[in-house]
Amino acid sequence: MDEFNSLPKGSLFCFGLGFTCARLARRVQELSWAAAGTRRHVESPDREGEGIPVHAFSGLAPMERAAEILANVTHIVASIPPGEHGDPILRFHEADLRSLPNLQWVGYLSTPAVYGDRQGAIVHEDDEPNPGSVRGARRLAAERAWVSAFDGTGVSVQVFRLSGIYGPGRNALEQLRAGTARIINKPGQVFNRIHVDDIGTILMASMARPSHGRIYNVADDEACASGDVICYAAELLGMEPPAPIPYNSAELSPMARSFYAECKRLDTGRIRTELGVELAYPTYREGLRRILDDMEAAA
Repeated sequence: MDEFNSLPKGSLFCFGLGFTCARLARRVQELSWAAAGTRRHVESPDREGEGIPVHAFSGLAPMERAAEILANVTHIVASIPPGEHGDPILRFHEADLRSLPNLQWVGYLSTPAVYGDRQGAIVHEDDEPNPGSVRGARRLAAERAWVSAFDGTGVSVQVFRLSGIYGPGRNALEQLRAGTARIINKPGQVFNRIHVDDIGTILMASMARPSHGRIYNVADDEACASGDVICYAAELLGMEPPAPIPYNSAELSPMARSFYAECKRLDTGRIRTELGVELAYPTYREGLRRILDDMEAAA
């Protein structure tokens, strides 16, 4: 964070001002940066996005007044998923972005789905991608398109492959209290998670240490079954966890089913050695305990 604080005050623009980007935008605003972003619908209520200028971008047509809105942007985070026609930001605004006079850094938020199923093996960023789903294949193509769009320029593009995101407002504690928590039992299935604020720390560290074309696994230090997290959250709340549901009989969305179809553990050494980041929440235990403490303090 000291390195980020030493940067000249910049202007962050987030294509896709969702859970992760809204938290990041508020954080840099507190450090006297400008921050803005896009949503499909500007009028959509979002507590996390309060105080952040929002512009409409559906991904189906160009953003209105793009040149004016982006004129002073120095840093961009792209989090909108690609569709059948590729990355919507590059599709409509690649030329606009390449012409920005002050742009220095781009972070593309991707997914470990680009690796495909590794049957529980540890995956490093240098391992060859092998997506086993349409979603993974589209993300891999978008990663490469973002990097190649700025090859030979002064703009540094980094790719961040984010594991399962949780944080305040989106976590197992609140799912249990709402009665929506489920334990899907698929023996041997594990995956990593990452606290939303650790994502922000990693992105900010990369802004201070840009490296064009570099890829980072963004994950905690403990891949485990989803039931482990639910059971721990239930223990913190003094509740009984829900009964496990066998994977083969579980009602899952196509996205969730594709997620459970793959199993891997992410190597995260690069965020430490290259970006100098030590996670505030190295496992779900620290993360959930902090969320519960904050929930109780606010009650």
